[in-house]
Amino acid sequence: MLSPKRTRFRKQHRGRMKGKSYRGNCICFGRYALQALEPTWITARQIEAGRRAMTRYARRGGKIWVRIFPDKPVTIRPTETRMGSGKGSPEYWVAVVKPGRILYEMGGVSETVARVAISIAASKMPIRSQFLRLEI
Repeated sequence: MLSPKRTRFRKQHRGRMKGKSYRGNCICFGRYALQALEPTWITARQIEAGRRAMTRYARRGGKIWVRIFPDKPVTIRPTETRMGSGKGSPEYWVAVVKPGRILYEMGGVSETVARVAISIAASKMPIRSQFLRLEI
């Protein structure tokens, strides 16, 4: 699974997911893409599940680009712990995704293969998303 090699600080604030994505919102590498339509946190496990599903369907044909990276640690308190005594320890990593962000790109395959592969990956995501095609 994806995670940063090292970070400056172990724990982060939760933050807000206000507005649209102005970076990473256009197709840069492939011909087809999956674009997020809602704001959410996408975990490293979900990113990997989507990537594997696309790779399996394409049968190692073409190329897949993952355009998001989980760089935000999410902390969880141990169960049955009383209030206080500080923040929990980091448990997993998430990518903060805003509407308009490209999640995956795909190239080197036909549109029908890409459409099905990306729809399988979209079903692994916790948000609504749409299929995009690069207009030439």
